[in-house]
Amino acid sequence: MSDKVTFKIDGKKFTAEADKTIMDAARENGVYIPSLCYMKDVAPTTSCRLCSVKINGRLTTACSTKIAENIEVEVESEELNDMRSGILEILFVEGNHFCSFCERSGNCDLQALGYRYDLRVTRFLHAYPHREVDALHPKMFLDYNRCILCKRCVRAIKDKEGKKIFGFVNKGIHLKISMDHELAEQLSEEEVKETVEICPVGAILQKGIGFHIPIGKRKYDKTIIGSDIENKVKKQP
Repeated sequence: MSDKVTFKIDGKKFTAEADKTIMDAARENGVYIPSLCYMKDVAPTTSCRLCSVKINGRLTTACSTKIAENIEVEVESEELNDMRSGILEILFVEGNHFCSFCERSGNCDLQALGYRYDLRVTRFLHAYPHREVDALHPKMFLDYNRCILCKRCVRAIKDKEGKKIFGFVNKGIHLKISMDHELAEQLSEEEVKETVEICPVGAILQKGIGFHIPIGKRKYDKTIIGSDIENKVKKQP
């Protein structure tokens, strides 16, 4: 077992194993740090930057930085929350997100974070890009209008031999996720469901079961995102 270290988050003392990242250490202690690209036990890519925090006054990403003895981590501040709001606004305006009639409304992490940070009017102009939908797979859609390039599907979804089902193609503003249809067709129904759940926005949807979870029973209909972490562990004084 790793040695324990003592550290502070927003002035409160906590302990965690020394090999933990700030993200994992914080969540284990009941402190929610937002993210759209983070997955536990999967190597981080720091794609979304929403988990940016300050350590001893310097910005870093909580998902990729190890905890250390006596460090002071700033998670909640006007500056950091304004930065997170700005990132969320950019993600909304550079895609085509129509929450009012989206199948993942209520189950979407991006939408839930928009509510948590009280996004009402963006400070940026909407891009309204022309994006297509890949519907060639017999079991699922890949909707580029909603994709935020978080890389979660790229990192997590593999076939039985470890080959990646999803990958990146093109560069710059033309960068997008691509699906290997031959490999994807080997996915079972359960693996397709897992793929859909890994996507934080609804860019990947399963065919034939649209709107099967009624409004009022979806993940974030009654609780805000992160509340399960904040309520799981009683914070230390």
